[in-house]
Amino acid sequence: MKQTDYTISLKPAAQAAAYVPQPLPASTRVAFIEACWHADIVQRAREAFLVEMARHGVANENIEVIRVPGAYEIPLHAQRLARSGRYHAIVGCALVVDGGIYRHDFVARTVVDALMRVQLETNVPIMSAVLTPHHFHEHAEHRKYFSDHFLIKGTEAAQACAQTLLNLAKIAA
Repeated sequence: MKQTDYTISLKPAAQAAAYVPQPLPASTRVAFIEACWHADIVQRAREAFLVEMARHGVANENIEVIRVPGAYEIPLHAQRLARSGRYHAIVGCALVVDGGIYRHDFVARTVVDALMRVQLETNVPIMSAVLTPHHFHEHAEHRKYFSDHFLIKGTEAAQACAQTLLNLAKIAA
């Protein structure tokens, strides 16, 4: 068998085009469900989500914030909200951390799987900003890192929400 040497050339990736928000109908209503565990970090995603949705023309008054005890409670609330028919989209947001017994992996997987099921059963888009870092520690450096990271995730959730709603409107037309 002949051995071949492979050379890999690494070139910088092309710059992604700047994100340009597309306007959503002013009547767009969104529910934002956030877990209360690590509320100071999770709320950063909500803050960024509200700012980004405003760039899409959705007023803060049209975004209902629902606080739940923890991540595990998000899917049931999402299901009830989706079935109410009052929301065009729903976002679930939580920080599920390693408590030392690997429970966090099961909780996060269960929550994300349940959110997908609710989305497919109700046809209401559901975005997930449920994050599960490994080796999270309650010290200033980690808290700052994840606080900053949740700002990014809130913006990304809003962009995904807006793009999904726009795409679904095109499909329905």
